[in-house]
Amino acid sequence: MTKKKHPQRPSRPLYDNPVSKWIDKRLPVFTFIRHSLDEYPTPKNLNWLWNGGSLAGITLLIMIISGITLGMHYNPDPADAFNSIERIMRDVNYGWLIRYIHVNGASFFFILVYLHMFRSMYYGSYKAPRELLWIVGVLILLLMMATAFMGYVLPWGQMSFWGAKVITNLFSAIPVFGDSIVQWLLGGPNVDAPTLHRFFVLHYLLPFLIVAFVAIHLICLHQFGSNNPSGVEVKKSEDQIPFHPYYTVKDLYGLTIYLLVFAGFVFFAPNFFMEAVNYNPANPLVTPPHIAPEWYFLPFYAILRSFPDKLGGVIGMFSAVSVLFFLPWLDRSKIKSAAYRPMFRPLFWVFILNCLILGWIGQKPPQGWYLIIGRLATLYYFAHFLIILPVVGWLERPLTVPSSISEYCKREHNRRKK
Repeated sequence: MTKKKHPQRPSRPLYDNPVSKWIDKRLPVFTFIRHSLDEYPTPKNLNWLWNGGSLAGITLLIMIISGITLGMHYNPDPADAFNSIERIMRDVNYGWLIRYIHVNGASFFFILVYLHMFRSMYYGSYKAPRELLWIVGVLILLLMMATAFMGYVLPWGQMSFWGAKVITNLFSAIPVFGDSIVQWLLGGPNVDAPTLHRFFVLHYLLPFLIVAFVAIHLICLHQFGSNNPSGVEVKKSEDQIPFHPYYTVKDLYGLTIYLLVFAGFVFFAPNFFMEAVNYNPANPLVTPPHIAPEWYFLPFYAILRSFPDKLGGVIGMFSAVSVLFFLPWLDRSKIKSAAYRPMFRPLFWVFILNCLILGWIGQKPPQGWYLIIGRLATLYYFAHFLIILPVVGWLERPLTVPSSISEYCKREHNRRKK
């Protein structure tokens, strides 16, 4: 019985016109695109969860274009910042649309990145040989947080002003250098014009630094290729298919669905992710009854408030992100995919639930049962990484892992037929 081979696309000339040939000989950009996208070998069992990376990249591009356009009309001056936002909304042609795209794009960007990271945690995409790929991804998350925080200050509404005041004041808890760091961040003793100017400049420049890290992220990805739902490395040519047209079509389908959902929020619920109090101009003399950051910061804000003192809260908040850098070494199991890890799989969903609880607690006042629940959830967050993952990797007896991606596909096909 002859072995069935995967159909290959017919070869075609590298370049169809002399102009492309002339350019590529001097600057091999077309060869790079061909190798990186067209001929890039990809595991043949990737599912829809692998759309997150490309969707996040497109969202980053949308954010940069809309941000540059908004920056042309924004005035980073405390006396006019709030009014300049209102002028963009009312007087600039399609200014309302550009701003709503930018504001909602920030939330959708974090949604995609969080889903992308949770998918990587479930399928073990942070394990060898992709540790550096994961670390660069965490660095991108940190840059996103810094960019989003500075962008939230720019509208100069009540929540923008007081959010900047509260968050920057946290650094004063750092021994010896704390007050100097706060003064450097603010550009003076208080949140004022120098603060707004430097936040505007940094918010404008940091996305381009994110693009640079995304490029490094892609280089790391192409070094060993994508992980896949089976967690099995590619061992033979039958396990792979070219990225184009198989996954370009898949990504375009996912992009279509994503843009429809995104447009639904932009046109029908543009303020869904925004705080109503931020539509009031900043007033240093009136403190909002409840100061809370944007939703994507709420779990870390809950961890911050779970500690009884300011310094402990700052250390806890930064440790909640820093612990992610060490995830490839904290998880000692050799098995990547949670599908074959009977102990890890339910604990992963408990961790997801715990993160949702932290997000819910982050928007509640730090008192009574809310404070107790927040402290328990914070304790479990760190226990998951520092205790549960190492112990589970030692005690767990994994299921039988397929010998190849092709065997995995056969198993899945037979399971669905049943």
